[in-house]
Amino acid sequence: MPHYDLVIVGAGSGNSLISPEMDDWSIAMVEKDAFGGTCLNRGCIPTKMFIHPADLAHDAGDSARFGVSSRVDSVDWPAIVQRVFGRIDPIAMGGEKYRRSLDNVTIYGGEGRFVGLREMEVDGVRFTADRFVLAAGARPMIPAIPGLDASLGPVVPFHTSDSIMRIDCVPKRLVIMGGGFIANEMAHIFGGLGSDVVIVNRGAHLMTIEDHEISERYTAIARNRYQVETGATVHRVAGTDGDIKVHITQAGEGKVVSGDVLLVATGRILNGDLLHVDTTGLTLGRAGSIEVDHHGRTAVDGIWALGDINGRHQLKHMANGEARVVAHNLTHPDDLRVFESRPAPYAVFTNPQIGSVGLTERAAIASGRPYVTVSHDYGGAAWGWALEDTTSFAKLIGDPETGLLLGAHIVGPQASTLVSLLVQGLYLGNTIEQMARDVVYIHPAPSEIVEQALLKLREAMAHP
Repeated sequence: MPHYDLVIVGAGSGNSLISPEMDDWSIAMVEKDAFGGTCLNRGCIPTKMFIHPADLAHDAGDSARFGVSSRVDSVDWPAIVQRVFGRIDPIAMGGEKYRRSLDNVTIYGGEGRFVGLREMEVDGVRFTADRFVLAAGARPMIPAIPGLDASLGPVVPFHTSDSIMRIDCVPKRLVIMGGGFIANEMAHIFGGLGSDVVIVNRGAHLMTIEDHEISERYTAIARNRYQVETGATVHRVAGTDGDIKVHITQAGEGKVVSGDVLLVATGRILNGDLLHVDTTGLTLGRAGSIEVDHHGRTAVDGIWALGDINGRHQLKHMANGEARVVAHNLTHPDDLRVFESRPAPYAVFTNPQIGSVGLTERAAIASGRPYVTVSHDYGGAAWGWALEDTTSFAKLIGDPETGLLLGAHIVGPQASTLVSLLVQGLYLGNTIEQMARDVVYIHPAPSEIVEQALLKLREAMAHP
């Protein structure tokens, strides 16, 4: 039976673990799909490559109010798909080819399952190792609804985020189940490129993970672009490819929503349950996570976990940071580093974008700590005038006792970039006074929105 110094399960962020300090280690990598993981192949990178043409098409349709007459004559979907995956697929294949070329690395292409303490099996081949790093990510969650769940009867054709970006054509009418970041990014992609989009969501608003004011504003904007069915309970899905019917109930009334294509984007499941970790002595934690300490270690000596699967974050940039920590800790066991514990920043690349870091107002209330919050419209800055913007805003939450920023939430153009200015100050421990007064913001750049919001928060905390 082969024995390795290290086995890495998952070739997304896990692929970056291997360092020159491991040149004399025997290493195995287990990957059942394409190298690069969800982000490269089915997630954040391809979606952003689709979002750019969707932005171009959306902006063309919104140009008349600026005195410019423009339109989209056609959308070449196959060309867009080829542009995206013609670049991505060779990167994934190249990553695997490179790893296979290394003398000290063995690749197992299949699904790994533990069969004992530090013993794994992939497609009937068993091996052991001194160390395992579990970076197997997450997968789309399919709700237990007739028409979607095979255990409840025949399944109708549907897509998830794994497959929707490779469909043959832009559907005339796309029904999306879900109201989170995947659902709304896909709504923008396909809505921008010509689909009539219907969003079916159980909650009263879309993007409910966000601060409540951001969620409410984004939902209102989305209603102007799509058919948005909120407060909807899906009872069953029926039909055939090209004629899908989603049966829902809203406020006690039945309704049928139909479309050519159905996208199920109702959440994701951590892949810990697929690894049979119970055979190692581990038990799955909250939401099926493989829980770790602040060094990345599980409760079983020699087994580590990083990325989505450990339940800390489902964000590629956070997984990459965890991979750097674990790589160091594997090779420097007497000098352990810790995972990032400051608030995780993130963005949603809808139109408009959403950027967030730190506490929402609800979380601030739940914490019981004192706080002050302000909102500042894009329209208060010259750049907002240029955009004729009447809906975008930044919301900041500050601690009046320490003068520190607790949370920042922005909905509007370039929100993913604007929030980064606030992330930097928050991470460096700058006070709101320092961020507002000790930095020169370019006029009339978008960053002036951040400056004005900080000055407003500074004033509000001085006179609560």
